[in-house]
Amino acid sequence: MTGQSSQQPSDRPLSVAGFEAIAKTKLKQQVWDYYVSGSDEQTTIKRNRSSFDRLLLRPRVFRDVSVIDTSATLFGRKYLFPVGVSPSAMQKLVGGEGELDVARAIAARGTLMILSSNSTSKLEDVLDAAGGPDASFWFQIYISQDREKSSRLIKRAEKAGYKALAVTVDTPVLGNRYNERKTQLVLPKPLTLANLEDNDPTASSKPSLNRELLQALTREEAAQIQDAAKKRGLLNASDLTWHETIPWMKQQTNKMKIVVKGVMTAEDALLAIQHGADAIVVSNHGGRQLDGVASTLEALPEIVDVAKGRVPVLMDGGITRGSDVFKALALGADFCLVGRPALWGLAYDGQKGVEMVLDVLERELTRTMALCGARNLQEIEKGMLGVERRDGFGVAKL
Repeated sequence: MTGQSSQQPSDRPLSVAGFEAIAKTKLKQQVWDYYVSGSDEQTTIKRNRSSFDRLLLRPRVFRDVSVIDTSATLFGRKYLFPVGVSPSAMQKLVGGEGELDVARAIAARGTLMILSSNSTSKLEDVLDAAGGPDASFWFQIYISQDREKSSRLIKRAEKAGYKALAVTVDTPVLGNRYNERKTQLVLPKPLTLANLEDNDPTASSKPSLNRELLQALTREEAAQIQDAAKKRGLLNASDLTWHETIPWMKQQTNKMKIVVKGVMTAEDALLAIQHGADAIVVSNHGGRQLDGVASTLEALPEIVDVAKGRVPVLMDGGITRGSDVFKALALGADFCLVGRPALWGLAYDGQKGVEMVLDVLERELTRTMALCGARNLQEIEKGMLGVERRDGFGVAKL
């Protein structure tokens, strides 16, 4: 990967944590709270991070690590680095040109971006910013009650040149996010959710109906919101099923692969494969949906075991260091995704900031691979990981 000049200011962040600390000072409090917070007591968002720290590295030595290859392949496409950017909504709230800056950074670093359907940039413009269809980006979607609207959006993404469709499956309703309920986040003018139909930039900004439903305090209030929304088909669909949804999605596209994002159990991973999914993303929505679930790192091994290499398994959640990427790959992930770290880079310095975050993760991963004796991703193995023994002293192999 191409790095920046070695002559750097002394205050340049050297870790994702450093970028995060600066982003906190630059973002409005409401925007910061929106991106950093999880649901309920936020135990899952904390567990996503702490699970990585429970794993210990077991380095191998006297191996020729003079050349390190971090490249990975998904759907026949080679990426220089096994870390892409997962979908995050409304990135122009964070800084620069939002999704356009992130897309340019991803293209410059030769990796993968999954664009949120709730982006503040048109999906066509994002792909153009990255150099067109050769960027091999994926598009994320929530299937709405109005299937025709979803169908038209899928067809737009395919026409633009997106290579895969990542359907988020863990959001039939929004998680119980206290910060959003206390202070609802709305887009300031002239920003809009650029990929949604009937988007009027001159209209008064107001929360989506999904967020209005989150605000309901009683059964009756929730029912009223749901009844009103159903007539317009504006809520996320909550009636999706395995036997119907993936086949329907495949009918909407001639070229795009179907990726199921939000799988947390072996049972659902097996059903995804049986019903035609082309890839799985192990994700708990960054701890923003159901609180109290396992971390994605904890869920990863059982999903890898049932996938048996038949489809790629990606994961996101809690990754802030290159050694985290190494640990996820050692547990069987084919590729990793980050959400918040890319946003911290965007807040720091737009496209350049995102590139800097990716460079930090690449250098940390390359260094970890060299120190653990892995010359390429195929040589990263489960035996390079261990956990503290139950008596509190020593290392037990996984």
